[in-house]
Amino acid sequence: MKFKKLNILKLRNVAIAGIFLFTATSCLNDLDVKVDDDELYTSEQFYANPASYKQFLAKIYAGLSVTGQQSPNGQSDLGAEDDGGPNEGFSQYLRGYWQLQELTSDEAIIAWGESDNPTIRDLNFNTWNADNVFNEAFFARVFFQVGLVNEFLRETTDEKLNSRGVSAELKAEIKTYRAEVRFLRALTYYHAIDIYGKMPFATENDVIGTKPVMQSREFMFNYVIDELNSLEADLPAPKMNEYGRADKAAVWMTKAKLYLNAKVYIGADKSSEALAEVEKVIGSSYKVAQIPYADLFKADNNTNGAQDEIILPITFDGIKTRTYGGTTYLIHASTDNAVGATLGVGAGWAGFRVRQEFMQSVGNSDPRVMKVAGNTDPAFISDYSKFEQGTKLIKFSNKTSAGVNGSNDTFTDADFPLFRMADAYLMYAELAVVNGKGSLTNALTYINALRVRGGAQPVLQSALNADFILNERARELYWEGYRRQDLIRFGKYLSGYNWQWKGGSINGASLPETRLLFPIPNKYLNLNSNLSQNPGY
Repeated sequence: MKFKKLNILKLRNVAIAGIFLFTATSCLNDLDVKVDDDELYTSEQFYANPASYKQFLAKIYAGLSVTGQQSPNGQSDLGAEDDGGPNEGFSQYLRGYWQLQELTSDEAIIAWGESDNPTIRDLNFNTWNADNVFNEAFFARVFFQVGLVNEFLRETTDEKLNSRGVSAELKAEIKTYRAEVRFLRALTYYHAIDIYGKMPFATENDVIGTKPVMQSREFMFNYVIDELNSLEADLPAPKMNEYGRADKAAVWMTKAKLYLNAKVYIGADKSSEALAEVEKVIGSSYKVAQIPYADLFKADNNTNGAQDEIILPITFDGIKTRTYGGTTYLIHASTDNAVGATLGVGAGWAGFRVRQEFMQSVGNSDPRVMKVAGNTDPAFISDYSKFEQGTKLIKFSNKTSAGVNGSNDTFTDADFPLFRMADAYLMYAELAVVNGKGSLTNALTYINALRVRGGAQPVLQSALNADFILNERARELYWEGYRRQDLIRFGKYLSGYNWQWKGGSINGASLPETRLLFPIPNKYLNLNSNLSQNPGY
């Protein structure tokens, strides 16, 4: 059973994102908690139920998947749009993260207009500003997650548990829960390090209502590494937790990502440390799944063998976790009505496709780059708003590996692999080829294991260089939320490699250094005087 099928803690009128960022009011302790459709309880009455702790844990995991308390939208976690909250569909965690990483690169460009999706064009063009609504929505979602974790940790101290007479057995379980939510906070902070650099910072030790202060990228990098090292011992071994929940391998992957990008984040080479973490992952019980490549991204990827490779999924279910973000967005928005039926959905939203330079980088012969069969749309995009221009690819599907439709033809079942073993293989290869760490022989073995699994021809060691590794990451990992980060790390994002509509120019233009980070939204700068803006905004 997927973890998402647990009952989710329902909180009434909780604006934790706002509390975290800028208010001086109290938090959950002073609010009513709704636990069924008829009654309201105080928080202490809620915690009197031993199951409440796992429900709260489920709510924090669900914050990566859903947007509020009503399916598929309604009672938004971040407040109603009429009251100043973001559009709820825009605010889904994965949708926000994916758009900032992918639409700003050669790997995707979206055709939607400004009337329904204001400021989305600026992601296509790398011309966003501090009022971009998609950036603002993701920023709010990040710190909503942090606020939830901080509150969970406040409510699960030994003092609190003892005062409630919690059993020794449940205390032992809660110890693991605490490690999991600390990991989820570290994961979210890692995403913020990558996107924003500096950020507002608070933990469970801060007095509720205190306005967070801004901390530097280096401070946050060191904090997250220390936190991951501290909590690791309290998490289960790889594959020993429920599917959808974090284990030690998820910690190793997060540390590997931070270390791999350390030159960008803090100006320091941490490739030796990255190699050590990657080797732990590769030596774990996770493995590259020996199933068709396409099955990794299908509606039953929690059971079809892909679960052996997926180290940390964001889970979705067409009945139980309906959202207009997540893989629902990724599937519908990548297709039109005609192709949508082949992906198990009733309609396509005619949104994103790849730019011509991406296809030139990955080539036309690798089966992993799954083009829509029979599509003859031109690769050149003269008008970004025309979905009929640009190469159409397939990645995620609401069909099972047996060809059966998912549980719902609007809201999809496919889980999103936030981390998977294939990326560990590719990180090892990068560290060996680009950073001179590890074994080139092993790097070639890992590269070819992925190529053969995906139906591509193996390569010789002489083919391995930095450009090959970057392109191989694109072939294996396209639309999995890595492209912007990869291009920055390889020195290809600002200049030296252009793609159509980069910088707002049809033929592409170099970007200023300020585009390596997104701005702190003006909305939150105006509400918290402790915050400061990134350069160039």
